[in-house]
Amino acid sequence: MPCPICEKRKAERFCPAKAEKICAVCCGTEREVTIDCPSDCAFLLAAHRYENDHQRSIPGDTPLLDENIPQDTLYTHQQLMAALAFSIAKFCAAQPTATDPDVLAALQTLAQTYKTLASGLIYERLPAAPLPRELYASLTAFLDEVKKQQVERASSAALRDTEIFYLLVFLYRMGLLRTNGRPRSRRFIEFLRGQFPQAPELPRKESRIIVP
Repeated sequence: MPCPICEKRKAERFCPAKAEKICAVCCGTEREVTIDCPSDCAFLLAAHRYENDHQRSIPGDTPLLDENIPQDTLYTHQQLMAALAFSIAKFCAAQPTATDPDVLAALQTLAQTYKTLASGLIYERLPAAPLPRELYASLTAFLDEVKKQQVERASSAALRDTEIFYLLVFLYRMGLLRTNGRPRSRRFIEFLRGQFPQAPELPRKESRIIVP
């Protein structure tokens, strides 16, 4: 039987996404591109193991790469960092169609919004696609609630917009390094889920999301 995708080569690999066999070439080229691969596909897992050993290069013109993130900000706000990561993982668990590009688009846009706020201006540009826009709104609501709680607790040091900006940039960069650049990749999402398996509540400081 010929491959149902290219209709040329022999179909020899069973594709769980298509519930039929496809050829090895189409499996490699269409994986996470036109094929929405399930996370437990043996060929997908093998490809991810290979990618772990061969990290892709990030284009130099990628937004927010030139920002210098203070290390003390990351360590001071580890709990908030973990809570943001947990919020993303929770959102994606409720939205099975969410992909890494969706998450990255939301993080990039939200980081740029907070960069503007830190400069004293108020300007918000929402993500164009619906799903990143929903995640953007979810994270915005979460951060607004964090700020509100800090205001109510007079003893707490006020969280600055600059600090939130750096945390969002850190998560964005982490996503760039964890994903593989394919439009339907969920490597970054799976990584975040792995940090908080079966988490019933927001993570505490011992979360492994921060790496020195």
